[in-house]
Amino acid sequence: MEMHQLRYFAAVADEGTFTAAAHRLHVSQSGISTQVAKLERELGQQLLDRSGRQVRLTPAGEAVLPLAKNALATLDAIQHTAAEFAEAVRGRVRLGMITGCSIPPFLDTVADLGRTHPGIELSLHEGHSDDLQSQVLAGSLDLALIGYAGEVASGLESTVVIDEPIAAVLPVGHPLDRAKLRLTDLRGEKILCLSSGTGIRAAYEDSCRRRGVDPRVDIDASSPAALLRLAERGAGVAVLSASSAGAGLRAVPLADAATHARLGLIARRDQQSPAVRLLRAKLQAALR
Repeated sequence: MEMHQLRYFAAVADEGTFTAAAHRLHVSQSGISTQVAKLERELGQQLLDRSGRQVRLTPAGEAVLPLAKNALATLDAIQHTAAEFAEAVRGRVRLGMITGCSIPPFLDTVADLGRTHPGIELSLHEGHSDDLQSQVLAGSLDLALIGYAGEVASGLESTVVIDEPIAAVLPVGHPLDRAKLRLTDLRGEKILCLSSGTGIRAAYEDSCRRRGVDPRVDIDASSPAALLRLAERGAGVAVLSASSAGAGLRAVPLADAATHARLGLIARRDQQSPAVRLLRAKLQAALR
């Protein structure tokens, strides 16, 4: 017994003629007639009375028809479920992000993922950029949004989201509130910067080394917001990205700081599951 035989039998019973059933199913009338007759032989029962102009169910046909329709409905449900499973992306993604990340497109994409792709299990991990980069390389994270200077480690792919110079962030009216500064102009100031292992700190230290300047940091913190609040209160000059200044503060360009701070999305070049590739593509599109 074949499922298409049951489908042909049910169509004839519903339509009342082999011709109408053939038209509905887009097959030949002779093909339907042959397959229904074969089904009857296999069951050992006549299912259809063909004596009149309209085909009628025999008592055996009346008993078999609801069972045939149930079997067809079950088959359709199985095929539908299998198709949904094939189309849906499932899996686990371990996503890293810099400590204190508050970038709206990044957070919006992460929040939407659970609604649009419920088959993906997402875990979030905060940390310093150097640590996140090491974890992606080691395979304990699949993706990470990190800050860095220069290039990422070999074996990683990076999509640069932000690439901008570092600046001296200080209160408006500060003695160093000028059109631009040099790294040596900061020697008499307390320097506020992000912690080691962050992209801003790496850009600052590399720029200082290139100019033969001591990359001194007097106060470090893991959050740019904390550094901005300290700079606003006169605790020192914050070295941050050029776009960081808030109300009452000014970001003065450091003209000789050659190394830019970058924010990028990194992943290993290999072993990316469909779920990882999907989230990576969504984040890349959102962050651009």
